[in-house]
Amino acid sequence: MKRKNILILGAAGRDFHNFNVYFRNNPGYDVKAFTATQIPDIAGRKYPAKLSGKFYKKGIPIYPEEKMEELIRKLKIDEVFFSYSDVSHIYVMHLASRSQSAGASFVLLGPDATMIKSKKPVIAVCAVRTGAGKSPTSQAITKYFSKKYKIVVVRHPMPYGDLEKQEVQRFSSYKDLDKHNCTIEEREEYESHIANGIVVYAGVDYEKILRQAEKEADIILFDGGNNDFPFYKPDLHITVADPLRAGHEINYYPGETNFRMADVILINKINSATKEQIATVEENSKIFNKKAKIIRTKMLLDVSGDIDIKGRRAIIVEDGPTLTHGEMNYGAGFVASKNGGAKIIDAKPFAKGTIADVYKKYSRLKTILPAMGYSKRQIKDLENTINSARCDIVINGSPIDISKLIKSNKPIVRVKYRIEENKIKSVLASFERKFL
Repeated sequence: MKRKNILILGAAGRDFHNFNVYFRNNPGYDVKAFTATQIPDIAGRKYPAKLSGKFYKKGIPIYPEEKMEELIRKLKIDEVFFSYSDVSHIYVMHLASRSQSAGASFVLLGPDATMIKSKKPVIAVCAVRTGAGKSPTSQAITKYFSKKYKIVVVRHPMPYGDLEKQEVQRFSSYKDLDKHNCTIEEREEYESHIANGIVVYAGVDYEKILRQAEKEADIILFDGGNNDFPFYKPDLHITVADPLRAGHEINYYPGETNFRMADVILINKINSATKEQIATVEENSKIFNKKAKIIRTKMLLDVSGDIDIKGRRAIIVEDGPTLTHGEMNYGAGFVASKNGGAKIIDAKPFAKGTIADVYKKYSRLKTILPAMGYSKRQIKDLENTINSARCDIVINGSPIDISKLIKSNKPIVRVKYRIEENKIKSVLASFERKFL
């Protein structure tokens, strides 16, 4: 049987997982290449031979997605597999049209083909969009269970460095973040769990990651990234919906998949959204997922320190992916600044180096500074941008303490956020009775 020539479109996450569980040892397919997008500087690498299995002795090249049509023709690609997340349905179909017009079929692998079964009970926290509130939801869940059980978090992949070294990563201390040369995006997802005494796993090979995590866990919590669906078969699937982007739950891929699959739809940020926005998400929940339990939660903000921000000129730093491909125009830092009466200044004119490039790429971004840091150079550019800004204070709505990474010439006020924990206790108690 002739093997089909395959191209996998990815962003250093779902693409590698799909390869590992579906293609790596599959004699029916020949994966000729990956493409990369969304994240800077992840193309031009190779998926290592050590991780590629018996069919790929030289590894697999990774090209920019812009070369897709050229690759289809040059490599005689039969099928293009779309394997990343947090994009609109129309975006996916434009890629499908590009693939088909170049002569290849366009394929989406489903959950049954890619989810791994765990020996331990699994809770999956996913979302309809990035920035909806997965992290505070996951933190509330680990807080609930960690009093009686060993709950281990497995985080959706962010392997942006040396893939061989990142095959299986375990984080239990701040030192581990430095050991693994974590980007700001990785730190944003790991740091809060570590601060709460929770072990986090991540990496490239999620079968190996799971089997290692199972050795020290009573419960596995899959903490999803972007709006991807779970890598592990969940016993409880919670999907976080964002009414500030009402309607996105049925218009983005694969967020709608999560929305339809969920056992629980958690409508977050109800204290910031309008009644009409909340009603839209609730109505869509009832139409597209009649079985799901609907929970409403507020996003609660905590402003650290004793600096009075009222009347102070402030530059606002927010979670990078939420502002970029998440398409939000602001986050917790902006809300806290408005509530506290700070005078918000425009960060864009002070942008340096690669940060200025981010504003060019995402031209809709106004005022807010995304906490981008995919390399040492970009972290330095972030520092220079902050230090160049003519303001009194920095209000940091990013999930991490950026003062650990940059030297700021002005005070940093940190904004933390959490969901109402009591709203999900009944769901978690029911899970505990059934599985523990």
